[in-house]
Amino acid sequence: MNKQKNNRRGITPSANKNQRKKRVSDLDPFQLVKQAQNISETKYNSTLTYKQFPINDKLKHNLEKMGFESPTEIQEKTFNHLINQENLVGIANTGTGKTAAFLIPIIHQLIENPKVKSLILVPTRELALQIQDEFVKLSKNLNLKSSCFIGGTNVETDVRKAKAKVQLTIGTPGRLLDLLNRRALDLRGVENLVIDEFDRMLDMGFINDLRILIKNLTQRKHTMLFSATLNKKQEEIINEIVPKAIRVEVSDGVTTNKNINQDIIRINDGDNKYDLLTGLINNQEVNKVILFTETKRLADRLSKKLNKSGIKSDQIHGNKSQNYRVKALTKFKKGSIKVLVATDVAARGIDVDDVSHVINYQLPFDYDTYIHRIGRTGRAGKTGTAYTFID
Repeated sequence: MNKQKNNRRGITPSANKNQRKKRVSDLDPFQLVKQAQNISETKYNSTLTYKQFPINDKLKHNLEKMGFESPTEIQEKTFNHLINQENLVGIANTGTGKTAAFLIPIIHQLIENPKVKSLILVPTRELALQIQDEFVKLSKNLNLKSSCFIGGTNVETDVRKAKAKVQLTIGTPGRLLDLLNRRALDLRGVENLVIDEFDRMLDMGFINDLRILIKNLTQRKHTMLFSATLNKKQEEIINEIVPKAIRVEVSDGVTTNKNINQDIIRINDGDNKYDLLTGLINNQEVNKVILFTETKRLADRLSKKLNKSGIKSDQIHGNKSQNYRVKALTKFKKGSIKVLVATDVAARGIDVDDVSHVINYQLPFDYDTYIHRIGRTGRAGKTGTAYTFID
């Protein structure tokens, strides 16, 4: 088990701190300077409404109560394929409605046949909780049940919970494998598989976990992969997991959201980086900020320092318990803190529409990471701003 964990981190069991080389970013800072385009030019306007969709009336009612009148581009362009049970790879920027794109067809199918089981795999706890929350809202009063299994929670509680009969299981690979090894989780009967943010899943070293889980899906009939980016190096694995898939690319999988102003802040000799940061955050136009760091230790330090400076903040990273992370995210959503300091655990799964700014305190290691981070702003038709400090 330790060997497996070490390999997920990209190191060998014999490696030690002295042997590890410091990772260097491969980003060109000039890639990170872009002006937001006019929103009216980029906003997708569907000619359809959900009332016209061939889905259950109760589901239509729930969509209406949630304020969903017309489908987003990814929802409209994938619907017919998914309702017809076609394998699909969907590429669309964050904040474009990917979650509802796969949940709506799944819920419609479950209404028609409640005995069908579905499994959704995601790379992070926050994303798993977000998907379950949306499922609960979309399936209100439909007598459909779901379970969510993530790390950072009591495993014995999950063992008991895994025995319940549900139509939808959502989880992160590590916890699901743990339950599978304990023979608490039964994946027999699962017909639908969704892998959300599959590029990040593979980047995080979950490919072996995915293969084991998929091997246990002996009755799998329908597979859906969704993500914001498309990495050509992963094509072979994608074709292995979801053969003969329809491709729906709303974005090219490479560019960032067009609603985001992007700029860099160079740290010159004699500049105090922290003072530049607080000066930026204290600007009147900065309302709600996600501040990304590369390490958990730096996230701790910056959060404490910001609070001492009178800027209300909290932090979210892998060393924090799930309860702590949920509370910090709730405070951020409610506006009781201005800054959420985070590592990449928060680059996926934070669904907050009014984030005005994303700040990278350090240059991200790669462009995919950058895309997902800044995708936390410029959502729901609003213009966002992203700054990256360059040392």
